[in-house]
Amino acid sequence: MSKRPPPDPVAVLRGHRASVMDVCFHPLKTVLFSGSADGELRIWDTIQFRTVSSAWVHSATHGILAVASSASLGTNKLVSQGRDGTVKVWDIADGGLSRIPSLTIKTNSYHFCKLSLVKGPSRWSKEGEVSKDSHRMELGENSSRETLEVNGGEAHSNQSCSEIFAENTYSEGLHYVAISGEQSSEVEIWDLKSAERSARLPLNIPSGVPNVSTKDKGMCMALQLFLPSKSQGFLNVLAGYEDGSMLLWDIRNPGVPVTSVKFHSEPVLSIYIDGFGKGGISGAADDKIVMYSMDDTTKPKVSDQKVSYRLDSKIVKYDKSVGVLPLFKLEPISQDDWGTCVVKKEISLERPGISGTSIRPDGKIAATAGWDHRVRIYNYSKGNALAILKYHHATCNAVTYSSDCKLLASASEDTTVALWELYPPQTQT
Repeated sequence: MSKRPPPDPVAVLRGHRASVMDVCFHPLKTVLFSGSADGELRIWDTIQFRTVSSAWVHSATHGILAVASSASLGTNKLVSQGRDGTVKVWDIADGGLSRIPSLTIKTNSYHFCKLSLVKGPSRWSKEGEVSKDSHRMELGENSSRETLEVNGGEAHSNQSCSEIFAENTYSEGLHYVAISGEQSSEVEIWDLKSAERSARLPLNIPSGVPNVSTKDKGMCMALQLFLPSKSQGFLNVLAGYEDGSMLLWDIRNPGVPVTSVKFHSEPVLSIYIDGFGKGGISGAADDKIVMYSMDDTTKPKVSDQKVSYRLDSKIVKYDKSVGVLPLFKLEPISQDDWGTCVVKKEISLERPGISGTSIRPDGKIAATAGWDHRVRIYNYSKGNALAILKYHHATCNAVTYSSDCKLLASASEDTTVALWELYPPQTQT
C-alpha cells in the first residue's frame, strides 16, 4: 500500500441526528438512501449532494437497522428494517417515499442482523463475450498511483456497470428477503409481496430426513441471500453466527447446510458475496477480514420422489423461477457431496471489529467499515490493501458501492455519510 495520504471524500452528507446505521444506492438512479438509529430515513441526491426528502419510518425508540433497494423489486421500491421487528416496503415517487408503506411484515425478530434482499448473478458482457485486454485503474490526484490489473477473464465489455446490472438482474420474481428468525439461531425467508414466511433454515422436517440444529452456534448475525449462476433458480443463503461460523444453505435442502466453516473466532458481523457468486468477504468482532472462494459444483442430492413438508401449517409450494422450498424428498448427504468454502486471503487487523463489507459490482475492489472509524479498501482478487480512509470520527457502520462502480458510501456513528471516488472504472470509447 502506498504511503501517500489517502484521498478525502468528494462529499460529506450531513443532516442525520443519530448514528447512521445503513446506507444503499438506488440501483439505477443517482440517489442514495440512509437510515439512522432514531428511525429517520433520508434520500440524497448524489450529484448535488443534498437531501431530497426525509421521513421517520420506524420508531425513534428502536430505530432503523437496515435499508435496501434492488432492481429485482422494481425501480420504485425501498425496503427498511427496524429494531421493532418490522420490515417495511416503501414506494418511491416524486423524489420521496409514500406516506405509508405498501407492505409491512411483523417478523417478531428483535436482533441485530441486517436483512438481505436477493443478490442475483452478474454477467459482465453480452452473449458471454469478454474483452481480452487487461484494464488498468488508478486513484485520483490526491492519492496513490497504485494500479489494479484485471485479467481478461474478469474484465468487462464496453457496457457501464449500471447497464450490466440492470440487464442481468431479474425484473420480477426475486421478491424475497432473508432475516434472522424469531428463533435467533434460525434464518427466515419472507415473501415481500404476500408478507408471508416462505422458509425457515434449518427446517424441522420429518424424522429419517437429515437435519441439523444451529442453536449451539448462537444468534445469526449476518446474512446474504443470493442466486448463484449455476443454481438453476434455487436461492442460497450464507449465514454468519455468533460463534464465528458460517453456514451455506441451499433452499432445496432446508435441513442440512451445504457446508459449514469457521473462519472467525468472534461473532460474524458482515457477509458480502461477489456478483459472480464465486466468493465473498466477511468481517467479524475479531481482528481479521476473510476473503474466501466458493465452489457450488457439488450440491446436496435430491430425488424426484415428491413429498410435502408442512411449514407453519401450510404447504410451501415450489416455484423454480425463484427457488421457493421445493417438494422433494431429500437424500442423506455425505461429506463428499458438499460444496466448499475456502479461505482465499486472511487479513490481520491491528484493531478488531468490522461492521460492514462490500464488493464493487465489477468484482475488482472490496471495502470494509471498521469499529476503529476507518474504511479500508482492498484489491478483491489479490487481497492486498489499497487505502485506509480516515474521515469518520466514530464507528463506521456500513459501506456500499453504487451500481455504476463510481461511488463508495460509508455510514458512521458520527451521524454523517461520506462519498468517495476511488479507482474509477475504466471507460472505453
